[in-house]
Amino acid sequence: MTDRALSVVRAGALTTVQDQGRPGHAHLGVPRSGALDGPAAALANRLVGNRPEAAVLETTLNGCAVRPRSTVTVAVAGAPCRVTVDGRPVAWGAPVRVPAGALLDVGAAVAGVRGYVAVSGGVAVEPVLGSRSTDLLSGLGPPPLTDGAVLPLGSPEALHARVDVAPQPAPPAELVLRVTPGPRDDWFTPEAVRAFTSCGYRVSSASNRIGLRTEGPCLERFRSGELPSEGMVLGAVQVPPDGRPVVFLADHPTTGGYPVIAVVRSADLPAAAQAVPGTPVRFVAARRG
Repeated sequence: MTDRALSVVRAGALTTVQDQGRPGHAHLGVPRSGALDGPAAALANRLVGNRPEAAVLETTLNGCAVRPRSTVTVAVAGAPCRVTVDGRPVAWGAPVRVPAGALLDVGAAVAGVRGYVAVSGGVAVEPVLGSRSTDLLSGLGPPPLTDGAVLPLGSPEALHARVDVAPQPAPPAELVLRVTPGPRDDWFTPEAVRAFTSCGYRVSSASNRIGLRTEGPCLERFRSGELPSEGMVLGAVQVPPDGRPVVFLADHPTTGGYPVIAVVRSADLPAAAQAVPGTPVRFVAARRG
């Protein structure tokens, strides 16, 4: 019987298993999680013939290296990077055959932050609450990859795509996030509300899968005191005591006590996954509803 598995040779700075996440469990305190750049993960799956919900590897900044125990088809999408098989350069953004025992090395991102490695059959770790995603906040799902770990693979269901390379959006030179104001914009001074959508911010190096932190003008509160904890949604822009906005991403907490000045449109969040520290950020007000 064929040994359908990947051996991890180099885990990288932070490589996790991700799929479309586990929505519907916020009432239990469980975030959605899932791939931060959903379109890139879906493209990688399409290239190798997987279903959209198949689990992939999400790398951070410096990639990873794995060795399949059987011949597989692999595609790398998301942040552009150098990809090699046993030291030979192969295509990024296209299906690549990797023989059993060969070393697939996904190099450091030359732009952007997160890469997505799809393998024919998908990563078949045990699902938790219907998802194979690693959740860094709650600890659900498989732990981040470590050197020497072995990941099971599913059986391929379809032929891979017949393409030389698939077009993908470039990582943002400027991150433009459309926001719907509220629900707690009345907790801030009129000047702070204006500054939020008129002043420039930058992506902080403290950003992670939980939230994209920003550097820039502090937003002054109109109301003091404490806000009772309330539900938080994906894309909520929470303002902690330091006054600098934080955009909640896939592993965000399901409740919070700091006021939310606005909510980012979900279509703009994949670009946030690829914004490197220092990237300019603009919040653009959109109409309610």
